[in-house]
Amino acid sequence: MRVLLVNGSPRAKGNTAGALGEIAAVLEQQGIETKIFQLGGDPICDCIGCGGCAGKGRCVFDDDVVNRLIDEAAKADGFVFGTPVYYAHPSGRILSALDRAFYAGSAAFRKKPGAAVAVARRAGTTASVDVLNKYFTIAEMPVVSSTYWNVAHGRAPGEVAEDAEGLQTMRNLGRNLAWLLRCIEAGKAAGITPPESERSNQTNFIR
Repeated sequence: MRVLLVNGSPRAKGNTAGALGEIAAVLEQQGIETKIFQLGGDPICDCIGCGGCAGKGRCVFDDDVVNRLIDEAAKADGFVFGTPVYYAHPSGRILSALDRAFYAGSAAFRKKPGAAVAVARRAGTTASVDVLNKYFTIAEMPVVSSTYWNVAHGRAPGEVAEDAEGLQTMRNLGRNLAWLLRCIEAGKAAGITPPESERSNQTNFIR
C-alpha cells in the first residue's frame, strides 16, 4: 500500500511539510509506503475549462507538475493534501493543481481515501480543510478524519513542532488512514468490490 502526501506549499521544509512528515512517519511505522509530492515554487497554470483533457486522463498543459501529480496518484492507494493558509484559504497553487488533476485525471483518485491538512499562523485552517474536502466528496473518496480537525499551527519554518496537539492530530490521522486502507484491502480480499455509480442524469438549473 502506498500513500501520496501532496505539499501545497512552495516551501519544501516549511510547517506544512512538518505536518505531512508527522503523518508519513506513522504510516511508515504501520508498514505503508509513503511519498511526499512537492508542488514546488514554479508557476502552476489554472484550469481554463477548454475540455481538451476529455477522455485522455491528462491535462493539455504539460509544462508544470500537474500531469506528474496524476501519474503519481494513479500509483497511490490513499492521499493526504497539505496546504498552508493564505487569506483564510488554501494556497492558490494547490487549488490550481487539484482543479486540473481532478478534472483531467479523476480516475486516479476515485474511491481512494483522502485527508486534507491545513497549517496556519492563526486562523483559516478549518475553512481551508473544508475547501480541500470538496475534492474528495466529488470523486467518491472516503474522507479520513482525526481526533480534532486536521490542522496545526506555526508561522516561521519549524514552529509546527511546538504545536503538541496539532502533531498529535496528525499522528492520529495517520493511524486512521492506515486502518482504513487495511479495511479496504481486507474487503477486496473478501470479494467486496466498489459499487458502480450512476452517471446518466445531469440536471442543469438554466436551460
